[in-house]
Amino acid sequence: MKALQFNVTTARFLAAKTLRIFFGPRVFYRSPVRTITLAEIPEPRLPSPEWVKIETIMCGFCGSDLNLILLHDSPTASPFTSFPCVPGHEIVGRIIETGTEVDGFATGDRVVVNPTLSCVTRGMNPVCRSCRAGRPGNCENYAEGGLPPGMFIGINSGVNGGFAPCLVAHQSQLCKVPQGLSDEAAVMTEPAAVALQTVIDNPPETEDHCLVIGGGVIGNLVVQSLRALSHGCHISVIEPAPHAARLAQKAGGDDIIGGETVFDQTARLTGARIYQPMLGMAIPTGGFDRIYDTVGISKTLNLALRLLTAMGTLSVVGIGGNVKLDLTPLWLKLQTIKGVYAYGSATINGRTQPVFELALDLIASHTLNTEPLVTHTFAIDNYREMIEVNLDKSAHEAMKTVVSFK
Repeated sequence: MKALQFNVTTARFLAAKTLRIFFGPRVFYRSPVRTITLAEIPEPRLPSPEWVKIETIMCGFCGSDLNLILLHDSPTASPFTSFPCVPGHEIVGRIIETGTEVDGFATGDRVVVNPTLSCVTRGMNPVCRSCRAGRPGNCENYAEGGLPPGMFIGINSGVNGGFAPCLVAHQSQLCKVPQGLSDEAAVMTEPAAVALQTVIDNPPETEDHCLVIGGGVIGNLVVQSLRALSHGCHISVIEPAPHAARLAQKAGGDDIIGGETVFDQTARLTGARIYQPMLGMAIPTGGFDRIYDTVGISKTLNLALRLLTAMGTLSVVGIGGNVKLDLTPLWLKLQTIKGVYAYGSATINGRTQPVFELALDLIASHTLNTEPLVTHTFAIDNYREMIEVNLDKSAHEAMKTVVSFK
């Protein structure tokens, strides 16, 4: 079957990184040393009787997929990946084959796939501490068990992702899509789960001032999650792209701030007092109670620490590479920084359920409005055009781009 395949060797890594200096990002998808290409791969087989085969309907293109292709990821995570791999972890599809021990799912069921490849999917018993604690997305056995290394479907050489006509998944990874819910809405379940877990792990009080840095897909969904789980808090968003800023306000953001006036607007909104050091950026006393940085680069993280109030909490949602930080605000204001990755289980209104399942429920009830975020659809053959749209989302007024196999 024809699939979009990522592969890189040390020699190709060095060549692509060098040639990018002269030819730009096209090197990674339109050159002899490209990291991504269409390839013929075998149709996958069920790894065990607890797995199903799924015909892909639609798969979202994530910022992490772009970082993978452009070799932006830190080498630190390389022990927990394996290549060649077929990317794509935001998946909606239809079951076309079930293993003999699959319970609760049948051929023809439309499902979304939790891509995490944790202890249960790997056949590990007993499960690790993270999985026991209800956070399988942070499993300690990503490089162990019955599968090759890989934290999730899409960066694992043994389990292909959704940029292929079909894939396999363990029954524990599946949620049935409610009848009447569109594929475009359902394909957003995975990023919605990330946003929900972010807010669950850093929940605001009703009187809090919250700041979301970045109004792209995840930032928009963080705004929606804040509104879904904490109606009363004040939400500001930093987003320079006009189309994304408009959608962030529509999602529930109270203010769009940024540019040269970010410190003045922080003072106006939160009552912070702004002081100017001898050199460098201003440093407020006071500021935002909760900040959710969906970009995660040096510039935004340094800004976030300065805009965060004393004893405030910063959630680092964006996955950047190596960063350089001035940690003065961290100790000066006794701040907390929380990492964000994947999702687990949570108790909301007395009911405990997986956050991935909760995300689908909130999408189905229209509490989270995800379908309008899908702005561009591509056939797999047009993957280069999809990459180029993602390289300049503002010019194309793009939010979520997806590959469709309909």
